[in-house]
Amino acid sequence: MRFFKYIFWILYRVWFYILVALPIIVLMPILIVSILKESWYPFFFKLARFWAKFILIGMGFNIKIQREQIPELSKSYMFVANHTSMTDIMLMLVAVKNPFVFVGKKELAKIPLFGFFYKRTSILVDRSNPKSRQAVYLRVQKRLKQGLSICIFPEGGVPDESVILDEFKDGAFRMAINHGIPIVPLTFADNKKRFSYTFFSGGPGQMRVKIHRFIKTEDLNIKDTQLLKENTHNLIFNELQIFDKNPKATLSAE
Repeated sequence: MRFFKYIFWILYRVWFYILVALPIIVLMPILIVSILKESWYPFFFKLARFWAKFILIGMGFNIKIQREQIPELSKSYMFVANHTSMTDIMLMLVAVKNPFVFVGKKELAKIPLFGFFYKRTSILVDRSNPKSRQAVYLRVQKRLKQGLSICIFPEGGVPDESVILDEFKDGAFRMAINHGIPIVPLTFADNKKRFSYTFFSGGPGQMRVKIHRFIKTEDLNIKDTQLLKENTHNLIFNELQIFDKNPKATLSAE
């Protein structure tokens, strides 16, 4: 019986990469055109949302979304969530309809096919380089002026699977305060169970996400970064514990 589980997990992982690559290959000409000008990014974002939903549904994930508050399309936000899986990027794209730009580590740009578009549409950061962090701030400022939002996974990476939620870095919260945009916390309840970085694990099933009420920043200053970070961390951590105690609890479907 264990042998067949290993076979399933191998095929399941291979299937994931097929689903990642297939829409990119089919839509390659349109995707390339959509990234030629920054002003065309909202169109690229719509294609990215289709790509993400195609993958999640193809993997057998039943997406459930609960929204305590709905972002306005005319405003900019800082979207943050816990990071446990390769599917976090896809789920964020499906859960959020506002065009946003990812801020992420530069290593993701090395992934074949995906990395080509990721490098040209996201804001890459080298956390070991102070000049890189300054450049990120300026690029975020430019994107916000274009009416876009920003998305950061504030743990700064994927923690060990025994860790419920790692400590948050300051970047997302410092930028949100500096630009006066609300924090929108999201809790991803099942991504670790469905498709973690452990190769022999995962499977189809419910994939729940909760979009919490926004946290305002316009009355805060840079000295409030730590408190804002801790409040957001506690909110997501507590929600993860609630989901953990109710693994079969359902949310409204997308």
